[in-house]
Amino acid sequence: MNDATHRFSTRAIRAGQDFDPTTGSVIPPVYFTTTFVQDGIGGFRNGYEYARGGNPTRTALETLLASLEGGDRAFSFASGLAAEDTLLRAILTPGAHVLMGNDVYGGTHRLVSRVFVPWGASLSTVDMSNLDAVRAAIRPDATKVVWVETPSNPLMKITDIAAVVAIAHEVGAIVVVDNTFATPYLQQPLDLGADVVVHSTTKYLGGHSDVLGGALILRDATEVGGQSLVEKVEFLQFGVGAVSGPMDAWLTIRGIKTLAVRMDRHSANASTIAERLVGHPKLTAVYYPGLPDHPGHDLAAAQMSAFGGMISVQLADGPTARRFAESTRLFQLAESLGGVESLVCYPSEMTHASVRGTELEIPDSVVRLSVGIEDVGDLIDDLVTALDAL
Repeated sequence: MNDATHRFSTRAIRAGQDFDPTTGSVIPPVYFTTTFVQDGIGGFRNGYEYARGGNPTRTALETLLASLEGGDRAFSFASGLAAEDTLLRAILTPGAHVLMGNDVYGGTHRLVSRVFVPWGASLSTVDMSNLDAVRAAIRPDATKVVWVETPSNPLMKITDIAAVVAIAHEVGAIVVVDNTFATPYLQQPLDLGADVVVHSTTKYLGGHSDVLGGALILRDATEVGGQSLVEKVEFLQFGVGAVSGPMDAWLTIRGIKTLAVRMDRHSANASTIAERLVGHPKLTAVYYPGLPDHPGHDLAAAQMSAFGGMISVQLADGPTARRFAESTRLFQLAESLGGVESLVCYPSEMTHASVRGTELEIPDSVVRLSVGIEDVGDLIDDLVTALDAL
């Protein structure tokens, strides 16, 4: 079933999820196989030959992802960085320029700066919420990729996707939006003109901190150098081989079925917590786009249907921030985000350690909160107790 006329929550449960025609099983089976019998040499059944090239469980996930993001094709990978690497290989050549926000996930910046820059690409960063700065940073003869995170990780900056698309498309650059924080339930970058959406499906899409994965979603019409970007990504997914396994794909599908209800709860909890934390004497700032005084609040309200489950807070200094991150109980100290359980992260030495010493360095006084779906009163008690004890 892949009826585009159905609403989001229906497609999250049903797209790519036809019942098994052999047994009638409501849940499609997991295809644990590496190879497929051929009806004569070259006679592939439904196009399946070898598991790196395709697997029915992975196809189901890719169909689902394309439906939810409003794209024509989706590709599932072993991790978010594997998806990003494949996309950049498909677009970049030596001499190409990548422009990204100055507040992006450290692993994304590391991938470009330490893998693609030595290979011959160039990289610069800019505050993507400042459109004049974006326009000034574009190199008309060289910029091939403009990379956007909105909300950004971890300072929750909001970027005007449609406006950046207009600037980038003037020079023929591909606009990539990392939609991991917002998810397709809250934000639809392709509808705002973006060319590619990237996800770490490990996060909110999987939703249960039990499966690693990544994805790309594209439109068929997108081209690079006169060639179909879909076809280039498809070849590299097969030729390089960083694909998701069948169990990983199945677990991600299972997580997506509850994405809408989870994101409603994540967003509601985070909004309540952010409002409660504002003005706490141990905090110097609360970064959450749902707060009316957030500089990107109005824009976020326009291009998102809710404000998501991520909050960052700033304390007086690094030692105080570390003590806070290490003293919560329900908010467990761990990497990653987007699971049903609440997590606390100290970005400067965890998720963003790789950008220390660069212009992307995160202040050591910042702590990031991934707000789960536990009872919001318990979560507030946990945070306030830890803050009051500092």
